[in-house]
Amino acid sequence: MRRIEDYALIGDMQTAALVGRDGSVDWLCLPRFDSPACFAALLAEPGAGRWLLGPAGSGPCSSRRYLDGTMILESTWESAGGAVRILDFMPPRGQAPDVVRIVEGVRGRVEMRMELMLRFDYGHDEPWLRYEHGLLAAVAGPDAAWLRAPVPLREDADGRRTTAEFTVGPGDRVPFVLTWQHSWLPRPHAVDAREALEATERMWRDWIGRCDHPGGDGSAVRDSLLVLKALTYEPTGGIVAAPTTSLPEQLGGSRNWDYRYCWLRDATFTLQALMSAGYDAEARAWRDWLLRAVAGHPADMQIMYTVEGGRRIPEWPVDWLPGFDGSSPVIVGNAASGQFQLDVYGETLECLHLARRSGLAVEEEAWDLQRRIMDYLEGAWRRPDNGLWEMRGPRRQFTHSKILTWVAADRMVQAVETSGLDGPVDRWRALRAEIHDEVCARGYDADRNTFTQYYGSTGLDAALLLIPRVGFLPAGDPRVAGTVDAIRRELMEDGFVLRYRPEHEGVDGLPGREGTFLACSFWLADALAMLGRHRQARELFDRLLGLRNDVGLLSEEYDTARHRQAGNFPQAYSHVSVINTAAALAGPAAQG
Repeated sequence: MRRIEDYALIGDMQTAALVGRDGSVDWLCLPRFDSPACFAALLAEPGAGRWLLGPAGSGPCSSRRYLDGTMILESTWESAGGAVRILDFMPPRGQAPDVVRIVEGVRGRVEMRMELMLRFDYGHDEPWLRYEHGLLAAVAGPDAAWLRAPVPLREDADGRRTTAEFTVGPGDRVPFVLTWQHSWLPRPHAVDAREALEATERMWRDWIGRCDHPGGDGSAVRDSLLVLKALTYEPTGGIVAAPTTSLPEQLGGSRNWDYRYCWLRDATFTLQALMSAGYDAEARAWRDWLLRAVAGHPADMQIMYTVEGGRRIPEWPVDWLPGFDGSSPVIVGNAASGQFQLDVYGETLECLHLARRSGLAVEEEAWDLQRRIMDYLEGAWRRPDNGLWEMRGPRRQFTHSKILTWVAADRMVQAVETSGLDGPVDRWRALRAEIHDEVCARGYDADRNTFTQYYGSTGLDAALLLIPRVGFLPAGDPRVAGTVDAIRRELMEDGFVLRYRPEHEGVDGLPGREGTFLACSFWLADALAMLGRHRQARELFDRLLGLRNDVGLLSEEYDTARHRQAGNFPQAYSHVSVINTAAALAGPAAQG
C-alpha cells in the first residue's frame, strides 16, 4: 500500500514532482505548480500517467537520500547480483522545464526497465507518440513533451506507453531527459544531463550555503529551508502551500483540497522563517508578491492567490480520478478563495510590520495600501467570518479572527509610534482597546479559564496558541496558561494537536474528521517555550521531527491511528514551523 511519506520531492522553483520509493514519478504539473498534471498516478493508477525507472522486477529502493545541501534525489537498489543508483532532479529552468534521471551502475550487472506513460490534463489526454533517433515526441492539444535517452525506446504492445530495457555495470551512466513545451512552439534545445547535474548541484549548494539560522537543529532547519525554496515560484516570489492537490486529510474521506496556491495566512510565518536564516532577498520577493497580490480595494482581498497573484481559483472535481487510496473527490481549484476571513487583514499588516522591523525598505505605496486596509477593517471587524481554517459551515464570530483584527490595529499604532509613519493613531489606539475588551469579554470562558473557538462556544481552536506570540496577552497572563492547558487536554491525540474538533457543534460543515495538524503542534511547542516549560517544548519538537520521512519531508497532518502522514505533501506550513520553532528553542529564554 502506498503511503504519502513514500514520496520525495524534486523541483525547479516553478513546479515540482513527487518520486516514489519504487522509482516512479507519480505527480508532476507542467509548466508550473498549478498547471494540469502530466503524471497523476498519485491520485489514481499508473494509467493516469507516471514515469517508472528502476531495476527490472524490483520493488522499493534499498535507501535514498538527497545529495548533501541539494534537492537532488539519490535512490539506491541493492541485491545479491548488483547495485544501481538513480539521480533524479529538475535543473534550473532554461528554455523549458526538464526532468533529468541518471542511472549509475555501482556493482555487478543490473537489468533495468523504464516505463513512461504521459497523460496530460490530469490523466485525461493520451498523447500521440512518435519515435525517431533515440527521441520520443508526445503531443496532445496544448502540450508537447520529448524524452531523450541513449538506449532504444519502443512502444509497448498496447501502444499506450514507452518502454526501454537495458543493463548497467560498474561506472555506467545512462541519462534520461524529459522536456515539456507548448505544442505550438519549437522543440527546446536539449540539456546535457551531466552539465545539468553540475549546475543543479551548484545552485542548491550555493543557496543553502548562505543559511545563517540561529537554531541548534541545523540539519532539520536546512532541510526545511530547501523545501521552502523548492516551493517558491521563482518568477514572482510566491510560495505555494504544497505542490499537490487532494491528498486526503482523512484516508478514504472527502476532505481533499487543492493547495497549489499562495495563502496570506502563511505570510508572517514564512517571512519570519526566511529572515531568521538570512534570506533577505527571498523575504523581499515574498513581501513584494504579497503587496502585488492584495493591491486593490481591501473589500476584494482574498485569503489566497495564484503563484502569479491571480484571483480566479474556481473549484471543480476531477471526476475521472478515484483519488489517493480512494479518497474522493479529487479537487482542482479552491472555493475557499472566495471566503470572508477577517484574520487575513491582520496577517497582511503583521507581515508588512515584520518586514519594516527587519529592515526591508518601506515604500510609500505600501503604507498607502496598509492605511486603506485599516480604513476598511475599522468598519468590517465586527462581521462574522469563515475563520482561519476556512470553515464551510455558517460564518461565526471566531475569536482568533478578532484577535488578528487587534493585531492589525496594534501594528498600525506601532508603525506610527516607532517608524514615524503618518496616520490617525489615536483612532487606531481606541479601536485596539475596543477589540481587546470585546475578545476578553466574549471569547473567554472564565469557568474553564480558556479562550474559546468563537463567541459563546465551548469548543477550542489551536490558533488560540498564538495569543502570546502575536502579543495579544503576555505569556505570563494566567488566561494564556489556561488556554494552553485546555488545548493540551481537549485537542491532543497521541501527543499532537488537532486544529479543532470537527464534530463539535458541526463547526466546519463537512463530514468525517482529520488528522492532527503539524503546524499547530509546533505552535504548542512555541507556546510551551514562552511559558517557560522548556523541557516539554523540546520533547514535543523532537517528536515532531521524528515524523519526517526518510528524506526529511513533512505533510500537512499526521494520522495518529494509522501512524501515517496525511494531507498535501510536502507542506510549506509544516516546514516553516520547523524553522521558526528551532529558532524559538535556541533563544536566550529557551536556554534557561
